[in-house]
Amino acid sequence: HSLKQKRSLVRPVIAELRRRFDVAVAEAGHVELHRRSLIGVAAIAADAPHVREVLDACERLVAGRPELELLSARHRILGPDDD
Repeated sequence: HSLKQKRSLVRPVIAELRRRFDVAVAEAGHVELHRRSLIGVAAIAADAPHVREVLDACERLVAGRPELELLSARHRILGPDDD
């Protein structure tokens, strides 16, 4: 598997996340590894439950792609008092 093949799988997922959920998303790690990718998603909203809903939906979209295997997902919610 080449890096071009990997990116041909990752790019459409990133584009669909941006289009469908209006979030900031990027391939954020493991860019030089052939069989692994880290996709970062960021969302901003007035209330934390809405952000959780959006991030959960993004996770479901990635997990539902048959050509990908979701190994793990983490959520981190930052509030106005966090640095």
